[in-house]
Amino acid sequence: MKNWKKPELLAPAGDMEKLKMAVLYGADAVYLSGRIFGMRAAADNFTVEELAEAVEYAHERNVKVYLTVNTMPRENEYDLLKNYFRDLKNIPVDALIIADIGVFMLAREMLPEKELHVSTQACSVSAADCRAWYSLGAKRVVLSRELTIEEIKAI
Repeated sequence: MKNWKKPELLAPAGDMEKLKMAVLYGADAVYLSGRIFGMRAAADNFTVEELAEAVEYAHERNVKVYLTVNTMPRENEYDLLKNYFRDLKNIPVDALIIADIGVFMLAREMLPEKELHVSTQACSVSAADCRAWYSLGAKRVVLSRELTIEEIKAI
């Protein structure tokens, strides 16, 4: 029998009510965004304080929380990003979902205890790209949405 891992049911959680619904209906994990540095602009998103509450709620119910930090910040935004990472230091999110290599490297430096996932926004479309991310410390790479099933199988 081939070794396989049970798929993870991952649901978006744009606010606390949506997070609670995702948990109630069986999500294994949720992904959400803070008020800054996340591409989930249509969602209400979480303040740092709300994020801590959301993680506590989810973890009490054995649900993982992945925080998107998947924008591509400009040079003048890095001081704010560093402050944001300092705020995240004591919030036990299960992983950060990151698209930008500069953000990835800063997260690795400032938050070495956090697991790092590569966002679909990074547009990974090859095994070579995935290997490069893994060599930098990524634990998961979410492939580009444009790939076909056959291309995914090949990777």
